[in-house]
Amino acid sequence: GLLKDADEERFQRLRTVETKHGRISMLAILGHIVTTAGVRLPGEIAFGVPFASVKSGLAALETIPVGGTAQIIAFIGLIELGY
Repeated sequence: GLLKDADEERFQRLRTVETKHGRISMLAILGHIVTTAGVRLPGEIAFGVPFASVKSGLAALETIPVGGTAQIIAFIGLIELGY
């Protein structure tokens, strides 16, 4: 099978990673459902760009400034590295 030569430590690591990815997926679909329903945070995501103007789904990448997208990706990377 897939883990024929794996030890208990590797199996436990893969189990932990699978649980983490499942939780992230659940949060992602919840966020998609909520934003598609039209729920938005008050205020602005960037100077002059209110949350209400941000589209839902991947179309939001057209609205959010490039610097903001880079910050989001960097923050996710830091979380993944354990900071």
